Amino acid sequence: MLLDSRLVPETIIKPRSFAGLMSMYESNYLRLLNLIPELERIDGCYRSRVAGECDLHLEILQRERYTLTMSMTYYFNNETEIVADPDMLVRVYFDGQLAEAMSLGKDHRHVQFRRLFRAHGNELGRRWTRNLILNKWLEYLLDQGHLILEQLA
Repeated sequence: MLLDSRLVPETIIKPRSFAGLMSMYESNYLRLLNLIPELERIDGCYRSRVAGECDLHLEILQRERYTLTMSMTYYFNNETEIVADPDMLVRVYFDGQLAEAMSLGKDHRHVQFRRLFRAHGNELGRRWTRNLILNKWLEYLLDQGHLILEQLA
């Protein structure tokens, strides 16, 4: 499996810069391809199950010729409701081979997510934070053995 963490960058990218953000989008795309081998063909709702881990839920919300918009989440049973967290909206750009976290749910169960959002209030900072979270989450999902192959009925 090709891991983007083993690629040697040709230039040094400054964190929180526009160029750094584009590199993060490229890394997100490579990680998504490892998680979802049929990324360019999938449609509908999917779930990945790994023993001892939360089920990963993925839903294709919109498919265009060059883009795909999907939601990714875990579902937790709260005492009164089911909570989606992280509730992430991801857009994939096939022509540019990029994947961008478009939004991340507002009410986070995780203190570190809340801290990151308070610390980075400007637009570039918010985009950087969302996509850093997506990138690390994708890395975690792959490390845990998640793989999207079968569509839910």
